[in-house]
Amino acid sequence: MDIIVSNSSGKPIYEQISSQIKNQIMNGTLEAGEALPSMRALAKDLHISVITVQRAYEDLTRDGFIETVSGKGSFVAAQNTEFIQEEQLRKAEELLQQACDIARSHGISYEQLASILKMLYEE
Repeated sequence: MDIIVSNSSGKPIYEQISSQIKNQIMNGTLEAGEALPSMRALAKDLHISVITVQRAYEDLTRDGFIETVSGKGSFVAAQNTEFIQEEQLRKAEELLQQACDIARSHGISYEQLASILKMLYEE
């Protein structure tokens, strides 16, 4: 499992970890039932705190991406990927609606907003 963290990123490290694991689950790199590294092993590999990895794993568990079995470790949850993708799309739509509302109320044109979205998406 390849995880890359950046201290210069605007996202907290635990979010970087959880989003990369989510992406690997969604694109099939990690399959249902596959074991994840232990929190200590991943923390050691990434040279970060175990607490940071714990926070990422807790978020992944809460969102239904992984399951933790006491004494055995954490595993990719068996799930309906279409449901998860639909849920993520719904969240994106909510955030884009907020961006549109802000843009309209402050005179930002559709073209400017679309340009910003394109730039951020391709980043």
